[in-house]
Order: sequence, then C-alpha cells, then structure tokens
Amino acid sequence: MTDLTTRYLGLTLKNPIVASASPLTKKIENAKKLDEAGVGAIVMYSLFEEQIIHDSLELDHYLTRGTDTFAEALTYLPDIGTYAIGPGKYLDHLTAVKKSVSVPVIGSLNGVSKGGWTRYAHHMQEAGADAVELNLYYLPADPELTAVELENTYLELISDIRSAVTIPLAVKLNPFTTALPNFARHCADAGADGLVLFNRFYQPDFDLENLEVVHSLILSTSDELRLPLRWISILYGKVNADLALTSGVHTATDVIKSMMAGAKVAMMASELLKNGYSRVPDILATMQSWMEDHEYKSVEQMQGSMSQQSVKEPAAFERANYMRVLSSYRDLP
Repeated sequence: MTDLTTRYLGLTLKNPIVASASPLTKKIENAKKLDEAGVGAIVMYSLFEEQIIHDSLELDHYLTRGTDTFAEALTYLPDIGTYAIGPGKYLDHLTAVKKSVSVPVIGSLNGVSKGGWTRYAHHMQEAGADAVELNLYYLPADPELTAVELENTYLELISDIRSAVTIPLAVKLNPFTTALPNFARHCADAGADGLVLFNRFYQPDFDLENLEVVHSLILSTSDELRLPLRWISILYGKVNADLALTSGVHTATDVIKSMMAGAKVAMMASELLKNGYSRVPDILATMQSWMEDHEYKSVEQMQGSMSQQSVKEPAAFERANYMRVLSSYRDLP
C-alpha cells in the first residue's frame, strides 16, 4: 500500500489534496462533505481587509453618534456583495467548521496593509485554526509605488502577523513579482512557514451594450498548472518554506506533477465547484494506482523528484528552453 501522507506547515495530512479557499466553506455541511470526501485539509474562504475596515468604521459610527462623523463615508469602501461576512461571524463560523471536521482547518486573511487588523490572525488562532494563510491579493495601480516599496510592505505585514500568532503561517503569492526567488526567500525570512503559488487574479471585462465594467468568475483549467509548476520546480530546495501549488489542479495527474515539482500539497477549488466532492476519492484512487504502477512507495518519495535541482536538464525551466519550445511547433503555414 502506498503512503499518501504529507507534511505541510508542520501538520501531518493524510494526503496532499487540500480544498483551497472558496465559497464551499461558507456552509458547515459543505465543509463536512469535503472532509468525508477525503481531503487532507481545508482552507477557509478569506476574511477580507475591507470587511474588517467596514466593521471597524461601523463600530466607530455608533460609538461616536452625534459628533461630526459622516456615515456616508462607508459607501467609499469596496462593495464585496454577498461574499461579505462580518469578522465576528467569520470567526464563529471558523470555530464551527473546526469542530465539525476531522482534518486541519486553515484560516485565510486577504489584505495588504499594516495595522491593527492583523490582530485577526490571532483571533483566528483563538477560534481554532490550525494555521493561517495570508492572501496578498493586491493590484498596484499607482505609478508612484515602486516594487521595493510594495515588497517591503508585504514583508512587514508578514512579520507583523508572524509576531501575532504561534500557529504556522502560509503566504499566498502572485506571479507578477519581478524577482520571485529573492522575494520568496525574504518571505520565509520574515516568518512565512509556507508559500502558496499562485494567487489567481480575476480580470474584469467590458459590457459593450451597457458600457459597464463587469465581473464574472471563470474557473481554472489544467492548462493553468504550468505556471505554478514551473516556479515550484525552481524554488524547491532554495527557500526555507513548504511549497503549495494552487491554480489548475483538476486531475490525479495534476496532483502528481505538483508533488514531483516539489509541492507539499496541491490545492483544489475549481474542480470541486464544477464537478463535486466525489472527485476527491476518484483522484486519490487514480493517484494511488499510478504510484503503485510506477513503484512509488510514498508521496514523500515523489516530492521534488522533477524539480530544477533534480532533472538532467535544469535549463528546461529557464529561458534557455524558450526557443526550443517555439521551434517545436512545426505546423506552420
């Protein structure tokens, strides 16, 4: 029998499939179904910085009623719609989920600014979270903001949260960092126990009839696996942090590739949203069968076996392979 267990953020998971942050965990019964389906761990949907700010301003409004405050200012905050839930309710829900499942539960914070809101990482710990995932979902649109300034803000935030909690801390990165390996190493130095690659930015579209900017959720495909696969292969063995792959994990093959690149876990959401919880046992069974056929005794044996430091042609992950890929397409007019 092959051993599917893996170690991620100091936690022993029964297998490397982790349900990533998504609306699935907004209902306790769905979290239970994920547990029953066999996932190794569950990441809660995110508590957004905007929600915490809104909650704080609303409290301040009631505390200062009758002074020169203006409640209308609240309308300047982003409209996060039905996904919103107050910080207090989020923490209560996290506690309820933790009590309802048998696998580790990871809280998720989505924000980029420094300040008192980082105390919510500590509140997540108190609520029962086994770890915290910091989701750095931010699009720098200010031309005056430099890469150095932004990265330093991120690193100070990681350090602040690290000092606020004793449980493991993972940081979910975006793929647009100029020098990713250097920044990844600094994240680990600042206190990140794990790095999640990558955050998936959702892009706006234009409604040409109504001349409006519209937003819609487009689920991932397995084709999106290549970007995080490449960078995990490069980072494996070079940073002192566990690596998690997210974006494009849909099949047993995707999970196996993630492990061989050097990931400790493969995070999945789109596949579960599209095809349901039954996909988890199917993927695990196919994965175990493949490992037996190829004489792998454990997931740990596979991890990093096809990383840049392990393959015969390390340049395959770098620019040296660029022209070869282009020339491999021969069906030209």
